[in-house]
Amino acid sequence: MARTKEFDPDAALQAALELFWERGYEATTMSALVERLGVARAGIYATFGSKHDLYLLALRRYGELCDPVLLEELSRPGPALPAVRALVGRFAAESACDELRRGCFMTNTAVELAPHDSAAARRVEASWSVLETALTSALLRARAQGELPAGRDPRGLARMLLVLLQGMRVVGKAGADPERARDAAEQVLALMG
Repeated sequence: MARTKEFDPDAALQAALELFWERGYEATTMSALVERLGVARAGIYATFGSKHDLYLLALRRYGELCDPVLLEELSRPGPALPAVRALVGRFAAESACDELRRGCFMTNTAVELAPHDSAAARRVEASWSVLETALTSALLRARAQGELPAGRDPRGLARMLLVLLQGMRVVGKAGADPERARDAAEQVLALMG
């Protein structure tokens, strides 16, 4: 007869996400995972696979939690440009006051793993594509509604914003001047008209 799991895999995955987000992939040891999850090493391997497999599952979970929020924010009916401005402002504020200096788990993965880990790079790219598409759609609506000048390129602006947003996360994680992200956001939004 098969043994039943003695832990909640969903709660364990969330705990792993938090630990990887705090420490990064390389600095998170299996011993730290065992301690944080409260699950024996064999249980982690049996349920999630390797540390790398668990990391990718945690990264997917992060995307499943964050990406729909961004889509919802940018696709609300009505004026679109205020939603874009609010999103940029929120990223700037979060980056400026990230006391734990965790940054964004997706951005952290892009910096730490994506250059040499194709599976991690694919997950990062998928998440960034969701954001870029949502921004492009919002900016297309803004242009159609007369909020954005007709000559502006929504896709190009969306890409500029994507790069800005990810850069703000990196700057916030570094913990330098908190006004840097706010000033950058303000200047980019002024360029949009």
